[in-house]
Amino acid sequence: MLNLHMPMLTDLQLEIQEKIDTNKASLVAIGIEYSMFEPTITGLKKAILDATRPVRSLFEAENFHFFDKQGQGDEHKEIKQAHFVTANSISSTKVSLYRPKTKKGDPRMWFRNLKGFAQPSDKIAIVVFDDALYLFNLSNIELDNLDADSPATEFITKYIQSKNNIADELLQKLKEIARSPIKSIIVGDTAVGMAIEFALKIPANSSKQPDYKGIELKGGRGRKNRSNLFAQVAEWAISPCKSSADILDKYGYQRGDDFKLYCTISTRKMNSQGLQFFYDESSDQLIEKDRDSKTVAIWSGKVLRERLIEKHAETFWIQAKSTTIDDVEYFDLISVTHTKRPLVSQLLPMIQSGLITMDHLIKRKGGSKPRVSEKGPLFKINKKDLSFLFPEPKTYSLKD
Repeated sequence: MLNLHMPMLTDLQLEIQEKIDTNKASLVAIGIEYSMFEPTITGLKKAILDATRPVRSLFEAENFHFFDKQGQGDEHKEIKQAHFVTANSISSTKVSLYRPKTKKGDPRMWFRNLKGFAQPSDKIAIVVFDDALYLFNLSNIELDNLDADSPATEFITKYIQSKNNIADELLQKLKEIARSPIKSIIVGDTAVGMAIEFALKIPANSSKQPDYKGIELKGGRGRKNRSNLFAQVAEWAISPCKSSADILDKYGYQRGDDFKLYCTISTRKMNSQGLQFFYDESSDQLIEKDRDSKTVAIWSGKVLRERLIEKHAETFWIQAKSTTIDDVEYFDLISVTHTKRPLVSQLLPMIQSGLITMDHLIKRKGGSKPRVSEKGPLFKINKKDLSFLFPEPKTYSLKD
């Protein structure tokens, strides 16, 4: 039925939206990490832009700026280099990064001379390179039709070469630490990855951002082990269970002093706790149900696809052989599979076919102050199936 309250898009608006979509696809195809913002009339007039969560995530992943470590007020404002990229030129500007003293100090940014580069509602892509920001106006540029010798093309070439250099740098470091087995520092499924990060001197943190200069590291014991794709909790607002604690209370079991729910969820069959996945194509929702067909939790396909892109723009999947010496586990690093930009359209079909599964890792510890901890939900894939999700994975021996 026609919605009479929804404004019809003009031919020009449809043309611009198609151009934006094509430009976004081009950035993904050539492996450029970016985030987007849309200047408003008020924002352009007052010279104020919100540094949204996606923008902040990009800044953090690229080690460009950390708003959560920045104080409020002009005395803490930072000015950094930025550039406006058009089809025929790259012009320099400055970006102000700050948190005002008003309210909660919501993160803000502003680019000098932005009014000459963008109109209200234009879609602007931000790219971080060499500790500077490069802005592309996706509403008017055509990335697929740039001249071979244009400044924009030269920048894109430098960016790609730089990313390749980082991958080469990481591969050489892995070959160095693979000369002898590395010692495990924890026990459990994440022990390989943690040992590798420790050997590479990567600080431990709980961030969802990639581990090494934009590259995610995944380690596993042998080829048969499933590897973590990403962690993503359900969308509680649309789920019958409103928290991991709710799921634990309804479907958990006692193990010693702890109350736990450690299990794998798949579309292929119901697990021992009576839980199973179902994908509803009409609503694009991944639904977890119990043995009575009652809905437990819901994930939208959109959120899962966004999480996959965020986590796996570029990944090193490291195969290790486990050995035990004097009751201590050691890992002999054998090979690494290098992947870039997942085929996001294949994520839900692979979950639907059972090639990608999810692990609940929920526990309430016993004692005087019981608390619930959630290490997942972890969406996992078998390494042998990586080629179905990532274009042209490349495998390198670490013993050359």
